Amino acid sequence: MTSDLPLTDDFESIVLNQVPLIDVRAPIEFQQGAFEHSVNLPLMNDAEREQVGRCYKEQGQKAAIQLGHELVNATIREPRIDAWQAQLKAQPETLLYCFRGGMRSQIAQQWVAERGLSVPRIKGGYKAFRRYLLDYLQSFPETVHQTGTQIWVIAGRTGSGKTRLLERLAHSLDLEKLAHHRGSAFGRHVTPQPTQIDFENRLAAELIRRLHQSRHLVVEDEAGHIGSVNLPHPVHNAFQSGQRVLLETPLDQRVEITFDEYVIQAQQAYPDQSAWAEFMRQAFYRIRKRLGGERYQRVLQAFDQAEALQLKQANPNAHRRWIEILLQEYYDPMYDYQMKKHPKTFQFRGNMQALQAFMADQTNVETG
Repeated sequence: MTSDLPLTDDFESIVLNQVPLIDVRAPIEFQQGAFEHSVNLPLMNDAEREQVGRCYKEQGQKAAIQLGHELVNATIREPRIDAWQAQLKAQPETLLYCFRGGMRSQIAQQWVAERGLSVPRIKGGYKAFRRYLLDYLQSFPETVHQTGTQIWVIAGRTGSGKTRLLERLAHSLDLEKLAHHRGSAFGRHVTPQPTQIDFENRLAAELIRRLHQSRHLVVEDEAGHIGSVNLPHPVHNAFQSGQRVLLETPLDQRVEITFDEYVIQAQQAYPDQSAWAEFMRQAFYRIRKRLGGERYQRVLQAFDQAEALQLKQANPNAHRRWIEILLQEYYDPMYDYQMKKHPKTFQFRGNMQALQAFMADQTNVETG
């Protein structure tokens, strides 16, 4: 094993330049959490890793290393080196890592070097890079203060179009997109959310890039969690301390926005209408206690009628009825209660166009 294999721990540069990464850990480790722009090309598969780990505990390091070489023999090794080589030829700037930056990534480096390719490994591996990102999240309020960054928070009722406004604004960060969840009982997507670890890693990387590019950051007003993932407390607290603006959208427009997102777009993500309808019924059931028995039955009846009509006439328009009931009788009272319980000061109130103009005026001059 040569001692001159290249190393790097310039984590900020890796994040800012969105450097591609080879993760040589076993698939089970990768699935628990990894970094953006990483591809899992393992040195050992799950079964091989488990055998080596058991050998290490029972017989020590030397025996475990020997077993590893026996398991990953020449027949198995060559296709794995081929995969690393293909990635490096496609993206020569690629780095590689294992869990601690030790034996596995060094072996991968050495084998690749024997084919005439040089690839740096991350010093300290996954563990060190993960610690860097966690430290950034933990110290985010101090970073915001020290850099003079102004955080803007867009608030508004359910269906008011906050995400659409974010898409139109510079310096914005869509937290719901990062979390792969729309942030409500109906906000799940067909594909699962990222793990908490993956979400934190992606969030930290996005924040690092945003604050490097600008002294303004625009986010949507979110609770401490988005679906099954949680916003780290320091980050959530920093967001809650930002300047707030209120997006005011009439009910009829909110119905249309919700109809487009939760009916038209959502149905396209499912294999058929019945699969989408089953998901929706499960979502209604999850909030049945908060809806109350009578309202739950009324919403469900309106939904069933709309679904039947759509199946019969290929017309989804009747879905607007249950959407209006939910907005008026469920989401709006909850919003009004929270506003009364926790009054907020808003720097500006207005519709989509007015708020877009205000935010453009506030964020077009950089500070620092």
